[in-house]
Amino acid sequence: KLRDEGKSAAEIRQVLEKEKMQASIYITVDTLKYLKKGGRITPAAAAIGTVLNLKPVLQIQGEKLDAFAKARTKSAGKSMMLQAIKNDIENRFGGFDESAKERVMLHIAYTKDAEETELWKQEVMEAFPGFRLKMAPLSLSVACHIGPGALALACTRNLIVE
Repeated sequence: KLRDEGKSAAEIRQVLEKEKMQASIYITVDTLKYLKKGGRITPAAAAIGTVLNLKPVLQIQGEKLDAFAKARTKSAGKSMMLQAIKNDIENRFGGFDESAKERVMLHIAYTKDAEETELWKQEVMEAFPGFRLKMAPLSLSVACHIGPGALALACTRNLIVE
């Protein structure tokens, strides 16, 4: 889009650098095995979490991955992600007025289970009617750390070029 508007490579880089941190990403995982293997949680925490069937919700804001919440079920984790995105749109991305549907883009990402992801897409569309939504598999660089069955929900600010 920026290229088509006649921006030079240097101008495009400047816009992208300025906007790169304007995103909120939440991910819920299906298993703790890969977080344990990657050293993000201890073996003891993984064992306890597995017994309790915990489904952590992770958050990426900027360049940092952190624990956001712990859910007892994947459904609860998805509800937490929906609420977190609503909060971010309200507090980080300018609120829920009519222009929000133009200012904000929603993204769904997943590992492995496309059928479950289609159901997740419907939930997201019901929670955010009229918002633009893109869906894609999670990149391998992320997927290898969180394992199969993960779902992510993100919102980004659309590039507004003056």
